[in-house]
Amino acid sequence: MIWLLTWLLTWLRRFVFVMAVVATTSCSTSPRGRKQLVLLPEGQMSSMGAQAFDDMKSKVPVEKDPSVNSYVQCVTKPITAHVTTMAPKDGWEVVVFRDESANAFALPGGKIGVHTGLLAVAKTPSQLAAVIGHEIGHVIARHGNERVSETVVAQIGLAGVGAALNDKNPNYRLIMGALGMGAQFGLLLPHSRTQESEADLIGLELMAKAGFDPSESVTLWQNMSRSGGGQPPEFLSTHPAHGTRIANLQRTVPQVQPLYEAAPSKPRCSPPATGPHHKLSDR
Repeated sequence: MIWLLTWLLTWLRRFVFVMAVVATTSCSTSPRGRKQLVLLPEGQMSSMGAQAFDDMKSKVPVEKDPSVNSYVQCVTKPITAHVTTMAPKDGWEVVVFRDESANAFALPGGKIGVHTGLLAVAKTPSQLAAVIGHEIGHVIARHGNERVSETVVAQIGLAGVGAALNDKNPNYRLIMGALGMGAQFGLLLPHSRTQESEADLIGLELMAKAGFDPSESVTLWQNMSRSGGGQPPEFLSTHPAHGTRIANLQRTVPQVQPLYEAAPSKPRCSPPATGPHHKLSDR
């Protein structure tokens, strides 16, 4: 097995070297000062986001209830008003989708989607604001671009190693499998967890500035923990464990509390009476 380890170390060094060269030529900085690899033009990311959003609207029913839509808009608008970077010229498009999963998303180009199922878990305006702020945090931190860029570089690196090894090598599959797992668990997943934690903190600041109580972000993730069932081990997940996430938020809430207290207004958004408890199949 010593020869295999030697092979792996040799090609991993070459892979890391390729990554380093690309990183130095395409380096960016996130809103929280973290170095990023960003390869795609933002116009291309916006086009991809708009296309994905249109595809979503064509496949998933859109919620028509005015009370649900006005509530989500009431929470979203004060948050987007505090977005100073990556804000779309034509404003943010917000759509509520009739989907029972507790989910929301934001896409480059100013697209925000909220699933009706989220309203059963994010039970207050501030809890919903924590989710929406988090998703917008992904956009303004260019996490989508970063993930695409890292995946492209990893694929290029692995393709180069594969070409050098030659698929006639009797240990080709074993070596490529080991390299692929190394890229996935050693690079892509940890970076995804970093991005999730970063979006949590960006979202926390956004919701506080918008006048939503940041302490309710902790309650939100406690709700998520109770409703989400089991999670895979943290090192195998793209998201931090609920306990890790809650602890990070608890440490950060006192730092943004002054922003909440200084907010010129506190939005008064009334959750719809039918929202969290109304079955989609009954509509």
